[in-house]
Amino acid sequence: MSTQVTAPVLPEIIYPATAKIESLRPVYSPEQKEAVKNKIKKLLKEQDAVLIAHYYVSAELQELAEETGGYVSDSLDMAKFGNEHPAKTLVVAGVRFMGETAKILTPEKRVIMPTLEAECSLDLSCPIEDFDKLCDEHPEHTVVVYANTSAAVKARADYVVTSGIALDLVSWLADQGKKILWAPDRHLGTYIQRATQVEMVRWQGACIVHDEFKSRALGELIEKYPDAAVLVHPESPTDVIALADVVGSTTQIITAAKELPNKQFIVATDKGIFYKMKKAAPDKEFIEAPTNGTGATCKSCAHCPWMAMNGLDNLLAVLENGDNEVFVDEEIRVKALRSTQRMLDFAKAFAAGELESK
Repeated sequence: MSTQVTAPVLPEIIYPATAKIESLRPVYSPEQKEAVKNKIKKLLKEQDAVLIAHYYVSAELQELAEETGGYVSDSLDMAKFGNEHPAKTLVVAGVRFMGETAKILTPEKRVIMPTLEAECSLDLSCPIEDFDKLCDEHPEHTVVVYANTSAAVKARADYVVTSGIALDLVSWLADQGKKILWAPDRHLGTYIQRATQVEMVRWQGACIVHDEFKSRALGELIEKYPDAAVLVHPESPTDVIALADVVGSTTQIITAAKELPNKQFIVATDKGIFYKMKKAAPDKEFIEAPTNGTGATCKSCAHCPWMAMNGLDNLLAVLENGDNEVFVDEEIRVKALRSTQRMLDFAKAFAAGELESK
């Protein structure tokens, strides 16, 4: 099958520097940090709220979520947890589309975030006005969008996918002779297209973190650690994926670190995941994949600047002030829920062996 690649003019994205964001965080003494955490725990309980954190936020936020009966996972699993948890308020530590996804699945609950300024380069790369136009130009294509998109883009899609289910779902659609319009991550789209040989129109967005991993520097690191297994997220460039022992979602990467016999792992995804990886495999060593290859400029340095905007300070502030609530237009929410529910239904049927994929 051939693949069509579209290159829409993407909006200019101003990337905050991770190092600068982190330098602006308050520096607490151990006693101050403990006092802040205790205040947060008290307010969570008083407000019937649960803290739900993404793998890429700081270790202290992930730890706090676990200590308070909350949850740490990927974006869709976070939203599913919030939907099933009895708490009336969901506190989502991550980036803005994650708060929207929680609201899409659970409109009756209050959803707040430490900051509403935490964006995602993939989400920003795919404004709904331009995406609508592309969909209108290809009405014969099934529209599949990554979870890292706005509620409005999800509402225009036929299916929403995560990195863990994308390959299986697109393969299933390809078996039915469907043509795919994919957005927004070009690297993940290329990975899926090559694996399935489906005819695909691709959006040209990229993740600021994964786009910076460099194959030349990674090859040199592999030479330095010849016994290390290389774990790569499929949002990474094709030449980086080619060097992987395992290509997978955040959850799949954590599972590989736990189950593989290797004692060392080179990891090409956001280093926020190291907290969970070290908990899953405390006797193993995890090494950051390099972002400083020849000609490279390190914007994220393997950590998302928008994820870094989440901290104990603004988590406490949002609980004290009650602001930063997430709202989604109801008409958009209903349509976005439809495309998301289709993925959930597929995942359930696929896991039960009711569907077949190549």
